Amino acid sequence: MELKTVNLEIPVGCNLILGQTHFIKTVEDLYEIMVGISSQVKFGIAFCEASGDCLIRIAGNDDTLQKLAIKNAEAIGAGHSFLILLKDAYPINFLNAIKQCPEVCNIYCATANPVQVILAATEQGRGILGVIDGFSPKGVEGNEDIKARQKLLRQFGYKM
Repeated sequence: MELKTVNLEIPVGCNLILGQTHFIKTVEDLYEIMVGISSQVKFGIAFCEASGDCLIRIAGNDDTLQKLAIKNAEAIGAGHSFLILLKDAYPINFLNAIKQCPEVCNIYCATANPVQVILAATEQGRGILGVIDGFSPKGVEGNEDIKARQKLLRQFGYKM
C-alpha cells in the first residue's frame, strides 16, 4: 500500500464538498438537490464510478466548475467518491439534504479552505483515508475575535 496526498483546486470565491457514495444514481440525485435548494448556485459535480465502466460521471450548471470538478476527481481517483464545486452559495445550505441522499455514505469536508486529500493506493485502486482542511489553529479566540465571529454570522444571515 502506498500513501498519497492530493491538493485540490478550489477557485477563489468557491466552496467544495467532498464525500463518498455507493451508486451511479448519485450524480443525478446530487444535481437535483443542488438546483432544488438554490436557483442561484453555480456548480459542477464529478462522481468516480467504482465498478462497470469506472467512469467519472459529471453534472452541473457551470462548465468551468464541471471541468475543474473532473480535474480534481481525476487527481483523487478513488472509487465512489464525489466532489461538488459551488459558487454563489455556501455548503451549509446543502449539507443536510446531501447527507439525506440515500446513496451518500460520508462527507469528508465542506470548505473554501485549501484541501489535501490523503489517499491509500493499492493494486486494486485508491481510497480516501481523510482530508486536511485548511490550517492548524494558531491560538484561542479572545473577546474581539468572538465579536468579529458573531458579526460575520449575522452579516451572512445565519444568526439574528
